Amino acid sequence: MPQCGARITPAKEGKRMDLEALMRKVPDFPKKGIMFIDITTVIKDGAALDYIATHLAERYRAKKPDIVVGIESRGFILGAAVALKLGLGFVPVRKKGKLPAETISEEYALEYGTDTVEMHTDALKPGHKALLIDDLIATGGTAEATCRLIEKAGAEVVGCGFLVNLAFLNGVDKLKKHDVYWMIQYDSE
Repeated sequence: MPQCGARITPAKEGKRMDLEALMRKVPDFPKKGIMFIDITTVIKDGAALDYIATHLAERYRAKKPDIVVGIESRGFILGAAVALKLGLGFVPVRKKGKLPAETISEEYALEYGTDTVEMHTDALKPGHKALLIDDLIATGGTAEATCRLIEKAGAEVVGCGFLVNLAFLNGVDKLKKHDVYWMIQYDSE
């Protein structure tokens, strides 16, 4: 199986951390032929987690978000960390049926079938500026659906920040109307 080829987006002036060196690549997960990019080996390093959260927060601070939105499940970790750096609250977006109160939902296409993301109806206020944070963008379906969900709530998506972009899957193309940023890019499987 070929190794992932990574290109690391340069950090702002100052200290730079080699996050890609901390990534674990798991072949044939969740199915044969897939090279899974595991960020758990990165986020268990306190300095790396702080670096990521600080970097993403500083990238979007000038956009003056009111809230940070994170996608289940690793987006909760990075999103909450970025929210703390910005002094903001955090809104979880989950798969259908996982939230306890009234929700709004958005369906999106998968290779075979559909899936749905949900958010509490009272999570965002009309006019809120929401910053979407997730660990990784692959095909972009979940992130695109989450942006539609944010907009359905009457809020504005001021940015979409990711730790990893699997560029060979072209997911960023689905977010063209948004300010999209990632820290590490893999150009091939």
